[in-house]
Amino acid sequence: QLQLVESGGGLVQPGGSLRLSCAASRRILANYAIGWFRQAPGKEREGVVCISSSGHSTGYGDSMKGRFTISRDNAKNTVYLQMNSLKPEDTAVYYCAADPFTDQNMCLMTYEYSYWGQGTQVTVSS
Repeated sequence: QLQLVESGGGLVQPGGSLRLSCAASRRILANYAIGWFRQAPGKEREGVVCISSSGHSTGYGDSMKGRFTISRDNAKNTVYLQMNSLKPEDTAVYYCAADPFTDQNMCLMTYEYSYWGQGTQVTVSS
């Protein structure tokens, strides 16, 4: 069973930056595609950004392009989400998810992932 643990969330002012981490419990993370998702109160969970198992392919939600960057360090079993120019509307619980069979063309869809972390809160407010 693959376990994922997110960290790095917190309170940040508008325009600020945060880096989230998603650490996996097993060294096989290199075989898994990873997605970051977020869910704000009263809203559905939405795809933020995703990365293929090789790291060569990524996908971004429209409102994240140019502000968010995903990267992975398979040697450390960790995937990162660098978030810059944060806005109040980025406030949400952020989740990472993993799956070995993700269709990269659909990698921002929640149904493509079998394993989920517990989430980390990101609050953007002055």
